[in-house]
Amino acid sequence: MGEHEGWQGTVDRGPAEGPAAEVRTVGILGAGRVGTALARQALRAGFRVLVAASGDPAAIGLIVEVMTPGAVAVHAADAARRADVVVLSVPLRKYGTLDPGALTGKVVVDAMNYWPETDGHLPDLEAAPSSSEMVQAFLPGARVVKTLNHIGYHEVETDGAPAGTPGRRALAVAGDDAAARAAVGDLVERLGYDAVDAGPLAAGAALEPGTEIFAGRHDRAALERLLARAAARATAAPATA
Repeated sequence: MGEHEGWQGTVDRGPAEGPAAEVRTVGILGAGRVGTALARQALRAGFRVLVAASGDPAAIGLIVEVMTPGAVAVHAADAARRADVVVLSVPLRKYGTLDPGALTGKVVVDAMNYWPETDGHLPDLEAAPSSSEMVQAFLPGARVVKTLNHIGYHEVETDGAPAGTPGRRALAVAGDDAAARAAVGDLVERLGYDAVDAGPLAAGAALEPGTEIFAGRHDRAALERLLARAAARATAAPATA
């Protein structure tokens, strides 16, 4: 199997709003455990990595220098402007602090999860079928893709493997824009995981906490089966409601 053959061989399931350029620079919004683990893995994969928090980059300069050597601490607006893909790794309750204008036209990876105990009550989530669709509604100009949320920060650097490795762990990629999904799928592959096209952003509901997919490690075949099962349940739900 070629390096990215697994992703490129999947079926395209949606219209592309515009071509997604090759990913060279990854911007990560969030310098916590998830963000720094993703930054280190992206650096190993050969990406340029920009890390931002909500304020002055000087406030996270030491964290970035020590925890993610090789990455650069920048303002969030700079990360959005300079990165080919922007990864959201902040607590979901803070999604409202993101700048929709700065992320317009960008491929945005939603790696966030909803944890009621820490995020509290999010009224907007009640009106959205999934947290990613809530984020997309808040960022109408961005091309939001759901992935990297169903792997623990402590697994990001240990579970990756070269393409073609038997039993290689797979991660699902869901988004409404096919070109954005393809770009993010390539990113996932280069991080060391089989990228499985889950189709539209609504399918991201099957990746959230409490689901079979979120609860375990899966190779490509197992993940495809779980996605198909989730899609069948979602299709049948209106008829049985």
